[in-house]
Amino acid sequence: MVADPADLPKVTRALAKAGLDDVPALTERLMSAIFTDNPEWTDYRPVPKEDLWEGCRQYLERILQILSGEVDISDRDDDVAAAIGRRRAEQGVPLEVMLRTFRLGGRVVWEALVDQAHRDGADPDAVLGVATSIWRVIDGLSSTLSTFYRNTELERLRRDDQRRHALVEDLLAGRARDVAFAQRTAKELDLPTGGAYLVVVAEMTDDGGFALRGHSEALAALHLRSVWQVRADSLVGLVALEQHPAALALDALRPLARARVAVSPKVQGLAEIGLAHQLALTTLGTSAHGTTELVTLEERFPEALLVQSPDLAQRLLETQLGPVLELPPKERDMLLDTLTAWLEENCSTANAAVRLHCHRNTVLNRLHRITTLIGQPLHGRTAYVSLSLALSTLNLRDNPQS
Repeated sequence: MVADPADLPKVTRALAKAGLDDVPALTERLMSAIFTDNPEWTDYRPVPKEDLWEGCRQYLERILQILSGEVDISDRDDDVAAAIGRRRAEQGVPLEVMLRTFRLGGRVVWEALVDQAHRDGADPDAVLGVATSIWRVIDGLSSTLSTFYRNTELERLRRDDQRRHALVEDLLAGRARDVAFAQRTAKELDLPTGGAYLVVVAEMTDDGGFALRGHSEALAALHLRSVWQVRADSLVGLVALEQHPAALALDALRPLARARVAVSPKVQGLAEIGLAHQLALTTLGTSAHGTTELVTLEERFPEALLVQSPDLAQRLLETQLGPVLELPPKERDMLLDTLTAWLEENCSTANAAVRLHCHRNTVLNRLHRITTLIGQPLHGRTAYVSLSLALSTLNLRDNPQS
């Protein structure tokens, strides 16, 4: 806000009214001063010279209108300064450049009014008071300019964020199968249209953050481009590998995990981002809630298949291990631990015995007990696969993912 024009000295009003007739000439002087003292204006191509000229004219005219008492903005923001602030923010002109331009305009007006005062033979002491009035007006207009510039910049940033968010959501939904959309989106997000990609999904942690921190910086340091999206319950990242191996990104992200993080297999181009996202979500489901780890689909294929078909996985568990699960907890857990150790030791009874701290015959007796209970042999490729998957199903059930 500026002081009420009614408080301005009479000499200031008279000089300002006389100056209103010279606004076009003053505008030319300001334009010349801009490109002399503010040469970076030549870099702002979104601002046509005619647009700049008109903005300068309106600004100078408004200074003189306020000084002359024709316009009173003592109780409101000035609409001219507000409009200039909004427009230049949209055009990308830095605020500091606009503030310097406003000060140059004040200098042009001050010099013009001093010249007019000398021609009119005004009292020198009265002319000194004009300077105070002018810079009070300039300060007020600059304050309005800054306020509306910053508000517009925030609105533009919000629009840009909303646009970016919508584009990433469309990619995750598989819309990039449309070649034209993929090309436009790649340009807006600064991503390659083709080449290999990974999709990363990091869960939300109990403190409201996400299971990854410092991920963007870590990848950028390796010259890996990435875009990250905050969703309701997860953080999703699109990592463009281009000519880099997937291991480079995985090695950078793995130490940053603070909770569960899952990574899709490599896919080709933006067109397969939707598929990669679904595979990453499935992979995340193979990781028990409360763990801190980064897992890939390649590391969890069996578990991923079970997560994808929960009803089939439950039926497999009941078919393969149902009678064992019905035993009292102590015997049940003993037999399950023995079966797990035996399978993980490549069906070596001796190695399983060492692992379980018992005699080899004890392991044999327990395996025989399991065979009797389930009514089928433990040996053979089909048995090994089915029992391993059943144990994985049991582990997923006992360690829920949510």
